[in-house]
Amino acid sequence: MELTAESHSIPLSDGNSIPLIGLGTYANPHETPKGTAYESVKIAIETGYRHIDGALIYYNEHEVGQAIRDKIADGTVKREDIFYCGKLWNTFHPPELVRPTLEKTLTTLQLDYVDLYIIELPMAFKPGDEFTPKDESGKWLYHETDLCATWEALEACKDAGLVKSLGVSNFNKRQLELILNKPGLKHKPVSNQVECHPYFTQPKLLEYCRQNGIVIVGYSPLGTSRD
Repeated sequence: MELTAESHSIPLSDGNSIPLIGLGTYANPHETPKGTAYESVKIAIETGYRHIDGALIYYNEHEVGQAIRDKIADGTVKREDIFYCGKLWNTFHPPELVRPTLEKTLTTLQLDYVDLYIIELPMAFKPGDEFTPKDESGKWLYHETDLCATWEALEACKDAGLVKSLGVSNFNKRQLELILNKPGLKHKPVSNQVECHPYFTQPKLLEYCRQNGIVIVGYSPLGTSRD
Protein backbone atom coordinates (compact mmCIF):
# COMPACT_ATOMS: atom_id res chain seq x y z
CA MET A 1 0.00 0.00 0.00
CA GLU A 2 1.32 3.40 -0.96
CA LEU A 3 1.94 5.57 2.08
CA THR A 4 0.04 8.80 1.60
CA ALA A 5 -1.37 11.39 3.98
CA GLU A 6 -4.73 9.66 3.59
CA SER A 7 -3.62 6.03 4.00
CA HIS A 8 -0.93 5.96 6.65
CA SER A 9 -3.05 6.47 9.76
CA ILE A 10 -4.03 3.83 12.29
CA PRO A 11 -7.10 3.80 14.56
CA LEU A 12 -7.04 4.80 18.21
CA SER A 13 -9.25 3.17 20.82
CA ASP A 14 -11.49 6.26 21.10
CA GLY A 15 -12.49 6.20 17.44
CA ASN A 16 -9.99 8.79 16.24
CA SER A 17 -6.89 7.94 14.23
CA ILE A 18 -3.21 8.89 14.29
CA PRO A 19 -0.84 9.19 11.32
CA LEU A 20 1.95 6.61 11.51
CA ILE A 21 4.76 9.02 10.70
CA GLY A 22 5.12 12.27 12.60
CA LEU A 23 7.47 15.23 12.75
CA GLY A 24 8.95 15.92 16.18
CA THR A 25 9.59 19.62 16.73
CA TYR A 26 12.00 19.48 19.67
CA ALA A 27 15.25 21.41 19.27
CA ASN A 28 17.50 23.06 21.84
CA PRO A 29 15.94 26.52 22.18
CA HIS A 30 19.31 28.05 23.08
CA GLU A 31 21.03 26.82 19.92
CA THR A 32 18.28 26.72 17.29
CA PRO A 33 17.96 29.78 15.02
CA LYS A 34 14.67 31.64 15.11
CA GLY A 35 12.32 30.43 12.40
CA THR A 36 13.72 26.90 12.19
CA ALA A 37 10.59 25.26 13.59
CA TYR A 38 8.39 27.33 11.29
CA GLU A 39 10.31 26.34 8.16
CA SER A 40 10.57 22.70 9.23
CA VAL A 41 6.85 22.30 9.84
CA LYS A 42 5.98 24.18 6.67
CA ILE A 43 8.21 21.95 4.54
CA ALA A 44 7.00 18.84 6.36
CA ILE A 45 3.36 19.62 5.58
CA GLU A 46 4.21 20.36 1.96
CA THR A 47 6.05 17.02 1.79
CA GLY A 48 3.07 15.11 3.14
CA TYR A 49 3.49 14.98 6.91
CA ARG A 50 0.22 15.34 8.76
CA HIS A 51 1.28 14.40 12.31
CA ILE A 52 3.10 17.21 14.12
CA ASP A 53 4.44 16.55 17.63
CA GLY A 54 5.11 19.57 19.82
CA ALA A 55 5.18 20.77 23.42
CA LEU A 56 5.00 23.89 25.52
CA ILE A 57 8.47 23.10 26.89
CA TYR A 58 9.94 23.23 23.37
CA TYR A 59 9.46 27.03 23.35
CA ASN A 60 8.50 27.03 19.67
CA GLU A 61 4.76 26.36 19.54
CA HIS A 62 4.22 29.88 18.20
CA GLU A 63 6.29 29.00 15.12
CA VAL A 64 4.69 25.58 14.75
CA GLY A 65 1.22 27.08 14.95
CA GLN A 66 2.07 29.76 12.41
CA ALA A 67 3.31 27.16 9.94
CA ILE A 68 0.15 25.07 10.36
CA ARG A 69 -2.10 28.09 9.93
CA ASP A 70 -0.18 29.31 6.87
CA LYS A 71 -0.50 25.92 5.16
CA ILE A 72 -4.22 25.92 5.96
CA ALA A 73 -4.56 29.47 4.61
CA ASP A 74 -2.84 28.65 1.32
CA GLY A 75 -5.07 25.62 0.76
CA THR A 76 -2.42 22.91 1.20
CA VAL A 77 -4.38 21.30 4.05
CA LYS A 78 -7.50 21.73 6.12
CA ARG A 79 -7.41 21.84 9.91
CA GLU A 80 -8.91 18.35 10.10
CA ASP A 81 -6.03 17.02 7.98
CA ILE A 82 -3.47 17.96 10.64
CA PHE A 83 -2.89 15.85 13.75
CA TYR A 84 -1.23 17.96 16.44
CA CYS A 85 0.07 16.42 19.66
CA GLY A 86 0.73 18.73 22.61
CA LYS A 87 2.11 17.92 26.05
CA LEU A 88 1.40 18.75 29.68
CA TRP A 89 4.70 19.69 31.33
CA ASN A 90 5.86 18.56 34.78
CA THR A 91 5.13 21.84 36.57
CA PHE A 92 1.44 21.74 35.62
CA HIS A 93 0.24 18.45 37.13
CA PRO A 94 -2.05 19.98 39.81
CA PRO A 95 -5.61 19.59 38.45
CA GLU A 96 -6.38 23.30 38.63
CA LEU A 97 -3.43 24.02 36.30
CA VAL A 98 -4.24 21.49 33.59
CA ARG A 99 -6.90 23.33 31.60
CA PRO A 100 -5.17 26.75 31.78
CA THR A 101 -1.98 25.11 30.49
CA LEU A 102 -3.78 23.48 27.58
CA GLU A 103 -5.51 26.78 26.84
CA LYS A 104 -2.11 28.49 26.80
CA THR A 105 -0.96 26.02 24.15
CA LEU A 106 -4.12 26.64 22.12
CA THR A 107 -3.62 30.40 22.37
CA THR A 108 0.01 30.08 21.28
CA LEU A 109 -0.89 27.80 18.37
CA GLN A 110 -3.98 29.92 17.59
CA LEU A 111 -5.96 26.70 17.13
CA ASP A 112 -9.32 25.71 18.62
CA TYR A 113 -8.25 22.23 19.69
CA VAL A 114 -5.35 19.81 19.71
CA ASP A 115 -5.78 16.28 18.41
CA LEU A 116 -3.82 14.57 21.18
CA TYR A 117 -2.73 15.94 24.55
CA ILE A 118 -0.42 13.85 26.70
CA ILE A 119 1.16 13.91 30.14
CA GLU A 120 4.79 14.39 29.14
CA LEU A 121 6.29 12.62 32.17
CA PRO A 122 4.76 10.76 35.12
CA MET A 123 6.77 12.83 37.59
CA ALA A 124 5.99 16.39 38.66
CA PHE A 125 8.16 19.42 39.38
CA LYS A 126 7.33 22.19 41.82
CA PRO A 127 4.65 24.40 40.22
CA GLY A 128 5.68 27.93 39.36
CA ASP A 129 7.08 30.15 36.64
CA GLU A 130 10.29 28.12 36.33
CA PHE A 131 9.88 25.08 34.08
CA THR A 132 12.97 23.35 35.48
CA PRO A 133 13.01 24.36 39.17
CA LYS A 134 16.12 23.59 41.22
CA ASP A 135 17.29 24.48 44.70
CA GLU A 136 20.47 26.35 45.62
CA SER A 137 22.54 23.19 45.28
CA GLY A 138 21.21 22.43 41.81
CA LYS A 139 18.89 19.60 42.80
CA TRP A 140 15.54 19.25 41.09
CA LEU A 141 12.54 20.47 43.04
CA TYR A 142 10.00 17.68 42.71
CA HIS A 143 6.33 17.89 43.63
CA GLU A 144 4.00 15.20 44.92
CA THR A 145 1.65 14.27 42.11
CA ASP A 146 -1.62 12.39 41.87
CA LEU A 147 -1.69 11.08 38.32
CA CYS A 148 -5.35 10.11 38.65
CA ALA A 149 -6.35 13.64 39.63
CA THR A 150 -4.32 15.05 36.75
CA TRP A 151 -6.00 12.58 34.42
CA GLU A 152 -9.47 13.60 35.59
CA ALA A 153 -8.62 17.21 34.75
CA LEU A 154 -7.57 16.07 31.29
CA GLU A 155 -10.82 14.17 30.87
CA ALA A 156 -12.67 17.42 31.58
CA CYS A 157 -10.65 19.11 28.82
CA LYS A 158 -11.69 16.40 26.38
CA ASP A 159 -15.32 16.72 27.43
CA ALA A 160 -15.04 20.48 26.82
CA GLY A 161 -13.84 19.90 23.25
CA LEU A 162 -10.34 21.32 23.75
CA VAL A 163 -8.67 18.03 22.81
CA LYS A 164 -9.78 15.07 20.69
CA SER A 165 -7.72 12.30 22.34
CA LEU A 166 -5.77 11.83 25.57
CA GLY A 167 -2.51 9.98 26.12
CA VAL A 168 0.63 9.74 28.18
CA SER A 169 4.38 9.69 27.64
CA ASN A 170 7.25 7.86 29.33
CA PHE A 171 4.83 5.81 31.44
CA ASN A 172 5.74 2.31 32.60
CA LYS A 173 3.27 -0.53 33.21
CA ARG A 174 2.63 0.42 36.86
CA GLN A 175 1.93 4.05 35.98
CA LEU A 176 -0.40 3.02 33.17
CA GLU A 177 -2.23 0.72 35.58
CA LEU A 178 -2.89 3.67 37.90
CA ILE A 179 -4.86 5.35 35.13
CA LEU A 180 -6.52 2.26 33.68
CA ASN A 181 -7.71 1.09 37.10
CA LYS A 182 -8.90 4.52 38.24
CA PRO A 183 -12.45 4.40 39.61
CA GLY A 184 -14.82 6.23 37.31
CA LEU A 185 -12.42 6.31 34.35
CA LYS A 186 -14.16 8.12 31.49
CA HIS A 187 -11.46 8.24 28.82
CA LYS A 188 -8.59 5.77 28.75
CA PRO A 189 -5.21 6.79 27.38
CA VAL A 190 -5.05 6.01 23.68
CA SER A 191 -1.27 6.25 23.38
CA ASN A 192 2.00 6.08 25.29
CA GLN A 193 4.87 8.01 23.73
CA VAL A 194 8.17 6.40 24.71
CA GLU A 195 11.70 5.98 23.40
CA CYS A 196 11.50 3.01 21.06
CA HIS A 197 13.97 2.02 18.34
CA PRO A 198 16.10 -0.98 17.23
CA TYR A 199 18.49 -0.49 20.14
CA PHE A 200 15.70 -0.16 22.72
CA THR A 201 12.64 -2.12 21.65
CA GLN A 202 10.71 -2.28 24.96
CA PRO A 203 8.93 -5.58 24.12
CA LYS A 204 7.22 -6.06 27.51
CA LEU A 205 5.80 -2.53 27.56
CA LEU A 206 4.79 -2.84 23.91
CA GLU A 207 2.87 -6.06 24.62
CA TYR A 208 1.14 -4.61 27.67
CA CYS A 209 0.02 -1.59 25.66
CA ARG A 210 -1.23 -3.82 22.86
CA GLN A 211 -3.29 -5.83 25.33
CA ASN A 212 -4.92 -2.64 26.59
CA GLY A 213 -5.54 -0.93 23.27
CA ILE A 214 -2.82 1.68 23.80
CA VAL A 215 -0.78 2.69 20.75
CA ILE A 216 2.96 3.04 21.30
CA VAL A 217 4.29 6.24 19.73
CA GLY A 218 8.05 5.83 19.43
CA TYR A 219 10.30 8.86 19.74
CA SER A 220 13.91 8.78 18.57
CA PRO A 221 12.92 5.93 16.20
CA LEU A 222 16.44 5.73 14.77
CA GLY A 223 18.13 6.06 18.15
CA THR A 224 19.42 9.19 19.83
CA SER A 225 22.78 10.80 20.47
CA ARG A 226 21.51 12.56 23.58
CA ASP A 227 22.70 11.33 26.96
